[in-house]
Amino acid sequence: MQMRSLLHIMMVIAFLVSTDLWADVRADPTGLWQTFDESGVLQSTVSVEIKSEKLFGYVVSLHQQAEENPVCEACEGVWRDKPVIGMEVINGLALKKAVWQKGTIFDPESGKFYRGSVWLEGETLFVRGHVGFLYQTRSWQRVPRPSASEHAVSGAQRMPENNPADSSAP
Repeated sequence: MQMRSLLHIMMVIAFLVSTDLWADVRADPTGLWQTFDESGVLQSTVSVEIKSEKLFGYVVSLHQQAEENPVCEACEGVWRDKPVIGMEVINGLALKKAVWQKGTIFDPESGKFYRGSVWLEGETLFVRGHVGFLYQTRSWQRVPRPSASEHAVSGAQRMPENNPADSSAP
């Protein structure tokens, strides 16, 4: 009887460990994300990546801007008047139970840093900035990744029709 109980306990532990590992796999937010303002207008594209088990995000393009790469006028200190493209907007969040947390979120519009948390639900990345008990959450949409066949076709379309390397003439 004790052996059967021990076997059940081991099975439960194995299940819990495997589901925790699965949660880590499902919580992979790496890739390109489109950000939107509160009225749903596309604002920017952010590249999200994991480095040394921490989450980081960088602005790669801006939309709806008069300037191609405006500078951060609201920022203070070393960030003031720096180009927004390339700025780190997610800084060092660590994964805990499918939520990236205990790092900072930077808002180039306000020039302010916030405690942050990020989680993934389907193809939507929720990004939340906290100040005390107050918070604001934005939803970002994943930029569709091209399939292998789409990537091959788009690569073929970029190749010149008359490739001099294919010519046998000197």
